[in-house]
Amino acid sequence: MVATVATWVACTKPENPEVNPPVTDTVTQDSVPPEEPADNIYQFKVMDGNGDSVSLSAYRGKVLLVVNTATQCGYTPQYTDLERIYERYHDSGFEILDFPCNQFGNQAPGSFDDIHEFCTSRYNITFPQFAKIDVNGANASPLYVWLKSKKPGNIRWNFTKFLIDRNGEVINRFEPEKAMSAVETAVSNAL
Repeated sequence: MVATVATWVACTKPENPEVNPPVTDTVTQDSVPPEEPADNIYQFKVMDGNGDSVSLSAYRGKVLLVVNTATQCGYTPQYTDLERIYERYHDSGFEILDFPCNQFGNQAPGSFDDIHEFCTSRYNITFPQFAKIDVNGANASPLYVWLKSKKPGNIRWNFTKFLIDRNGEVINRFEPEKAMSAVETAVSNAL
């Protein structure tokens, strides 16, 4: 129990996330920036867990929630709410795009397979998970550089969420501590 409380405090009090340098041995350069400045999310390609390129144009016309995640964070239980929201709205054209990130307190250690197995066995997630990425700094995913240009500010911690409308444009950003009920309301309104 003490370890859980310590993890929660470490996760919810990011004093200076850049103090913990990103672990790059398992980070995949996940996306290719568009040749011209991106107007929408569909212009990006990202890497899936097998290292294959996936065009986000495959999600054209859907409402998307893009989230950077970690398996050993105080916010990790948000996977339960994310899966519940996904199951509730998926048939209405909603997708969650999960990007594991180890930049904050090294709370997403291990390979993609380790992370995916943890998330599917512990939280029964069924939404797409992509390759581990960086969201800040020199090695930040081009997708996240673009997301942050639309809703400015560095990512402060795990489980920051960006809501994308059916036109591929960023319409909202939710910090990790934002109530998941507010996230669900925004998703429902976007649909």
